[in-house]
Amino acid sequence: MKIGLILPSGPGYTETFFRSKIEGLQKTGHQVIIFCTNNPENFNDCPVILLPKKSHSIVWQVFYMMLEYLKLLPYFKTIIHYVLLERQDGTTWSRIFKRIYNNAPMFKHELDWLHFGFGTLVMDCQNVAAASNTKMAVSFRGFDIGVYPIKHPNCYLKLWDKVSKIHVISDDIAQLVYDQGFKGQVPMVKITPAINTSYFLAPEQKNESDLLKIVTVARLHWKKGLDYTLQALSKLKKEGVLFEYTIIGEGFEEEALRFAVYQLGLKEQVVFKGKLDPKDVKKELVKSHVYLQYSVQEGFCNAVLEAQAMGLLCIVSDAEGLAENILDGQTGWVIPMRQPDLLASKIKDTLSLSKTEKQQIRDAAKFRVQQHFNIEKQQIEFIEFYKE
Repeated sequence: MKIGLILPSGPGYTETFFRSKIEGLQKTGHQVIIFCTNNPENFNDCPVILLPKKSHSIVWQVFYMMLEYLKLLPYFKTIIHYVLLERQDGTTWSRIFKRIYNNAPMFKHELDWLHFGFGTLVMDCQNVAAASNTKMAVSFRGFDIGVYPIKHPNCYLKLWDKVSKIHVISDDIAQLVYDQGFKGQVPMVKITPAINTSYFLAPEQKNESDLLKIVTVARLHWKKGLDYTLQALSKLKKEGVLFEYTIIGEGFEEEALRFAVYQLGLKEQVVFKGKLDPKDVKKELVKSHVYLQYSVQEGFCNAVLEAQAMGLLCIVSDAEGLAENILDGQTGWVIPMRQPDLLASKIKDTLSLSKTEKQQIRDAAKFRVQQHFNIEKQQIEFIEFYKE
């Protein structure tokens, strides 16, 4: 089959869920084409086609649009079909012309599937697949179904009768899809994230020390709940717990988080590492004892899978997929979000466990990740996903 994958940009080095999916499809003879607005990391494992550029100059923008319309003349029937579908939805002519331009490359390829990697990407493209007699799939991963509809009520109502198949990454995400008006019109398939369990492999012996080393790998974004994490750690410091907390990642909230560290008196305990490649992330995980992911919204979180595979004791919030990522009390701990005092208490409880109890949690977590969240399993599931 020929599968078009729509993404915001070419897959980055951390987006293993897209990279492994593409690799698995290619191994079985399928062709994958990525459509995106930019490709900053020069991803080239498959063809990458950039969507038309936009200009701040009205004159240049009109020129670009006219040029693109001329290139679409060989696909006249497809464009007419698309226009009719848009008019049935009540779309204005001005928006139709803009959408034709923005989606032009997708009209030029004969595809078996057009798969939108995030729900938000389908907003102005809901009729593109039908116009080309192509099946359409949409993935929902977290923000797109848990946060975006709050600002845009009923944004997906027209989608449910147009999509051919839906992909979700957790049971909680599936429930959010139903909450947005989906009534089971088409198949919904859960395929969880996965990691390279051969690479993220725990050392035989975890080093213990008097200094508790805690780590989080996350974008510096409000939904990751890092402000609540810092509040919990401030409480631990006041109670005399010795620790070092490493934050790996970058994002718009860095200034706010650094100021919080200053106000909470944690400058000696918190280290911002910024963006690291997988090799250096692994090194930090090897050195650490406890992994925290106290998010207020989360689709599933690959970083938690990696931490479990590396033998860290993981404490997470109950935000969406995290409660499925970790089995509470068996492979780690799941606690209610937005309660820093409770998080501080749980970290102290974890410290009080015996070596045997800690090892039992680590072993159970490693085994579960290796069995249920490996890339090979995920690749097989995606191959099945595109079958009729």
